[in-house]
Amino acid sequence: MPEPTYQADVVVVGAGIAGLSAARRLTSAGVTTVVLEAAHEVGGRMATEKVDGFRLDRVGRLLSTAYPELRRAPGLDGLVLRPFDPGVLLHSDGRHHRAAAQQRGGRSARGALHAVRAFAGAPRPGSGPRRPVAVPGRQVSVPRSRSGAPLGTAVDQARLGAALTRLAGTPVERMLARPELPAAEALVARGLPARTVDGFLRPLLSALLYDPDLTTSSRCADLALHAFASGRLCLPEGGAEALPQRLARTLPPGTVRTGVRVTSVSTTSVTTAEHGEFRCGAVLVATGARAAAELLPGLRVPGFHPVTVVHHTTDEPPATGASLLLDADRGGPVAHTAVVSRVDPTRAPAGRTLVTSTVLGRATPDVDTAVRMHLARLYGVSTARWETLAVHHTAEAVPTMRPPHDLRRPVRLLAGLYVCGDHRDTASVQGALHSAHRAAGAILTDLGGHRSLHTAEPVPTARAA
Repeated sequence: MPEPTYQADVVVVGAGIAGLSAARRLTSAGVTTVVLEAAHEVGGRMATEKVDGFRLDRVGRLLSTAYPELRRAPGLDGLVLRPFDPGVLLHSDGRHHRAAAQQRGGRSARGALHAVRAFAGAPRPGSGPRRPVAVPGRQVSVPRSRSGAPLGTAVDQARLGAALTRLAGTPVERMLARPELPAAEALVARGLPARTVDGFLRPLLSALLYDPDLTTSSRCADLALHAFASGRLCLPEGGAEALPQRLARTLPPGTVRTGVRVTSVSTTSVTTAEHGEFRCGAVLVATGARAAAELLPGLRVPGFHPVTVVHHTTDEPPATGASLLLDADRGGPVAHTAVVSRVDPTRAPAGRTLVTSTVLGRATPDVDTAVRMHLARLYGVSTARWETLAVHHTAEAVPTMRPPHDLRRPVRLLAGLYVCGDHRDTASVQGALHSAHRAAGAILTDLGGHRSLHTAEPVPTARAA
């Protein structure tokens, strides 16, 4: 017997955060929507594995409280964000240095950068005593020896703080109008001291952009620094999957169908391997970039940054608090690491510690051994007895954004056919959600208002392929 044909106003292909967010906007406007997902769970790359009570992210994207779409996207109003300690902790020359934008009244950063040194062990002989440095709003300490401070001298820190303050207050439109260069070249061109660039901005941007060589467009780098200076780095409570799952729960029952593989699309229908054809008024392809290009011939496929995330547990947690720790010396494979169970206690069983570390670039067969050796230097503790919970490698984790990069790539390919995802804006959670916002708006405009075009027939639960 042939498979039946079903109707909906819009069929969304892909149940990642872009597809789910777009579906939420469409259903809120009264548009009947079906979301088809090939996998058996929603979320795409924002997946979380459960192992012995631990919640282990596969990619581990860093979020910012300054992302506008996390505040205004429908369905995310109840999402709990767990912030890291302010700023970042830099490891350099055997010591830890905190770098953060000064907060005023608990709101967005609008003040000078400050640095606080914390020892990763005893001070080196001859390093000298610390002396106070005046920073607006508080007293901090930095090493007397200038050679070991990744932020440079007090004057260098003031210049950097002023630059971040200006960036935090710069309208996005003005940032996007600046000349575009690779981020590495832009850092040099802006006249900041080499020690500040290499010791702070390079490792910070590598972590924010998942780009160790900083080939990313300087405009995207400016947006990442703007979010850092304007808010707090954070993680969603309960793991990365909390964001797509919250979006899915706000959709009408039966909207999302998992285990349904789409084989072709047109402006009026979607063909699936399991359930035949879905007729509709419009199709939105919200998959990753490569899968979207397979359904939409001619769509450009960007390069990708591979990411490996290594999860460990230990009975003796490092004394770094809830900080994001970066290696200013770049002396090993780990780009950033954190005791994430201190940031979000729901990610580990009571009384257990979860340390999550991110490696950028291609993974080697001995990645866990190399990571352990590097973490021992970064945290200043032995990692020989740490237990490895999981090693997740994602070859196409983050789309590249090399210049020239269009941050507003078209989401409307033609009337009835649309595309969204982090490959259409910036390669970030903010970019994925914003592209969904744009795509849903274009669909509503083309459909002629907030009204349902069809009476949706029930869609059966997907059978196993």
